[in-house]
Amino acid sequence: MDKKRWRDLEPRQRRAIVIGGAVQATLALGAWYDLSHRPRELVNGPKAMWALVIAINFIGPIVYFRFGRHLQEPAEPGAGDE
Repeated sequence: MDKKRWRDLEPRQRRAIVIGGAVQATLALGAWYDLSHRPRELVNGPKAMWALVIAINFIGPIVYFRFGRHLQEPAEPGAGDE
C-alpha cells in the first residue's frame, strides 16, 4: 500500500488533520503554561515528569489537567485553630 501524500488527501481529510493538530497544540501549550506557572506544592508529583506526560498526544494534557494539579492551595499549618 502506498503512503498518501498531503496532495492526495480530500479537503475534508486535510481540514480534520489541521483541526486535530490545532487542538493538540492548544491543549499541550495550555498544560505546559499552567505547569510552568503553578507552584511546585500544587502539582501532584515532579514537574519534569508532568512536562513529559503533556507531550503525549491528546491524552497527556488531559491526564495532567485531571490528575496532575491540586485545584486548591493547601491549607496553611495552624489555619482554623483559633
